[in-house]
Amino acid sequence: MELELHIDDAACIKCLRCVRVCPSRIFYPEEGAEGKIGLQNVSGCIACGHCVAACPAGAVVHSEFPPKKVYKIDRRLLPTPEQVMLLCKSRRSNRAFLPDPVPGSMLDQILEAAHRAPTASNLQQVEFTLVTDPGKLKEIGRYTIDVFASVARKLENPLLKPLLKRILPGAYGYLPAFHRLDEEWKKGNDLVLRGATAAIFIHTPEKNRFGMQDANLAYENGSLMAESLGISQFYTGFVCSAGQQDKGGLEKLLGVSGKVQAGMALGMPMFKFPNYIDKKKIKVTRI
Repeated sequence: MELELHIDDAACIKCLRCVRVCPSRIFYPEEGAEGKIGLQNVSGCIACGHCVAACPAGAVVHSEFPPKKVYKIDRRLLPTPEQVMLLCKSRRSNRAFLPDPVPGSMLDQILEAAHRAPTASNLQQVEFTLVTDPGKLKEIGRYTIDVFASVARKLENPLLKPLLKRILPGAYGYLPAFHRLDEEWKKGNDLVLRGATAAIFIHTPEKNRFGMQDANLAYENGSLMAESLGISQFYTGFVCSAGQQDKGGLEKLLGVSGKVQAGMALGMPMFKFPNYIDKKKIKVTRI
């Protein structure tokens, strides 16, 4: 279906906001037309919605954003800068979970927040897989341990070690961690998902050039929403790293197409942190 875009001249107040915000430079003020807004190269529209969201008069008519998809923002309801900063300071990777499941309504809010994150060229190719089945969560942990065990065997192979130490010197620093994960798993201690009752994996098409960036923007949105809801979460670094080592293996396990770029383990908190602490001194280069 061909995109339809035009200006309702009767409603337009000629504020030029659409001209200033359009990343594709579709809108322009027509010369000698008393501020009338013209359109050019409409086929280049990426349907980001900036023009509709910025127009205070509802004068931008866009087929992708009919009136039922446009909502007024009551900025009095937005958090203050101080509240946002406190949320950022209080956010932690809390791995102390209760066995209780995360309510589905809260998982939906976290997913919606993640989905709202920006994407390169507004492609919106980020997809999510929510795992709450205990058996599947255990499979993911087992998969991660098995991949790392395979990597450890290669690194410790006496025939490969001289070569690998030269080309992958940093990998040997992770060997103690690989062994510890395996040893604790055999004792019944999951140091991969830490008893999380839910996990969200974020994936994009294989050919999406900015898939990793888009997925991690989505993760941050979801992470902050989880924090605001009082849900504990942490980044599934071990799982994603295993997926990178075993190309296509994690995607096959989850039954997803494309590439898993990020993941979040979630659970009800055993407790909430009463304090926040300082980070190392910020490093900023000002040019």
